[in-house]
Amino acid sequence: MVFRISVVLLALLALGGVFVPEAFGEISARAQALTLSGAGWFYLVIVFVALVFLLYLAVSPMGALRIGGADAEPEFSRRSWFAMLFSAGMGIGLVFFGAAEPLSHFQRPPEGIEPQSLEAARASLRYVFFHWGLHPWAIYALMGLAMAWFQFNRNSRGLISDLLSPLIGERHSHGALGKAVDVLAVVATAIGVATTLGFGAMQISAGLSHVTTVPAGFSTQAVIIAVAFVLYMASSATGLSRGIKWLSNFNMAVAALLLALVIVLGPTAFIFESLTTTLGAYLNQLPAMSLHMTPFSQRAWVGDWTIFYWAWWIAWAPFVGAFFAKISYGRTVREFVFGVVCGPAMVSFLWFAAFGATVLYQQMFQGADQLAALSLGIEHVLFAMADLLPLSTVISWVAIVLLLSFFVTSADSATLVLASMSSESAGAPPLAKKVVWGVLQSVIAVALLAAGGLEALQAVIIVAALPFAVLLAAIMVSLNRTLGEEKRMHERHDREVRHAEVRWLQKERERAEKAQSGAGEL
Repeated sequence: MVFRISVVLLALLALGGVFVPEAFGEISARAQALTLSGAGWFYLVIVFVALVFLLYLAVSPMGALRIGGADAEPEFSRRSWFAMLFSAGMGIGLVFFGAAEPLSHFQRPPEGIEPQSLEAARASLRYVFFHWGLHPWAIYALMGLAMAWFQFNRNSRGLISDLLSPLIGERHSHGALGKAVDVLAVVATAIGVATTLGFGAMQISAGLSHVTTVPAGFSTQAVIIAVAFVLYMASSATGLSRGIKWLSNFNMAVAALLLALVIVLGPTAFIFESLTTTLGAYLNQLPAMSLHMTPFSQRAWVGDWTIFYWAWWIAWAPFVGAFFAKISYGRTVREFVFGVVCGPAMVSFLWFAAFGATVLYQQMFQGADQLAALSLGIEHVLFAMADLLPLSTVISWVAIVLLLSFFVTSADSATLVLASMSSESAGAPPLAKKVVWGVLQSVIAVALLAAGGLEALQAVIIVAALPFAVLLAAIMVSLNRTLGEEKRMHERHDREVRHAEVRWLQKERERAEKAQSGAGEL
């Protein structure tokens, strides 16, 4: 039922974007505006609370609990685990926004800051760190930890609805309410992935047009999606431990190469000075930025950027969380939290410092007009930045390869997760169901690119994320209750073991005393 309803809803959304794009876009924009104006504050609060809650779990005694049980051992090495975390959690977004978002904030900074000023430059990197740092990974970690715990420690089906069973009971989580939650999770995930595939196709197309004679347009984008479809379905057929694992390790190697090229060939000292300065400012102002709204000025910057990002991460949380759960068997709660929240965030900081500081340095100190590239579209900024570096063609080609690889990895892992989330039973989903979701992702992405409906679909994601924001609050309560019960059970078991040892030692002592007393009488 979840599978069929989800497919029908997604087909209707795609048809609406293709055949009535204006009406579809207008309705989506209105719903997005109502959501941001009425519930924007809730997004900020719930994400900040999620971050604090996870840090509490990590440092509390519950942090020693292990996903899968006390004897569970990790399936993947920490290197492969981290690579899969990073590839699925961010991927295309880092390449797409790495240089463009800091430049956009420099041109249109937050409230009270003069555009294109020194303060705007500082704020641009600080807010990029904020949008791509601890908070998004905390959202993913919360959903992933909950799904991993219920799947491996409670033998659940691996569905979002199972996370509610401690609060609403197993009967309701398996009933109509649970199925509604699962449908919403599948639809939001499919929309988010299709939109990301559209972004990736746009930037790959722009990059190919930049370094070759291939024209940038819908035909090229459709061919890119078709090629990627063949690649990610071939990877999906090989399974989690081969295809996605290999691709994720390849992604990390290519990403490291691209990052090293930009750092070495760019303004190296300026990059590291920007990294240290921005990281200090980010940590110092973290609580203030986390809860910052503009009720008096009524300016839209927070809604356009921060709340949009929080809604975006929340909408992606079912997909990313489900994938993180599948690859995190055997990790302790503490290891999972610090591995998911802190590790990838540090890489994100270095990434945005390198790309953001480089493009800002070119704009501010080298006389380049990178704002002109931004006006052509976000997808053009990365290649405009590369043009002003040595080995510009090499950098552009490495970026294109990385985009395609991230593209395939995201679609591959999403195909696996969507098939699992729309199945009633636990375990590996059938290949036929993965093929259906693989085809549907590509079709939706192509249809939306043809209709120009990507922005409308983003609006749908923001609206769909609101019930998931409420769900995150319920998951925190449910997870805290479940882990607390598990910890108390372990403590009770440890006490019983200690008491049994004391009783045994006491009996052995009494037996020894009797033996000694008998020997003395003899």
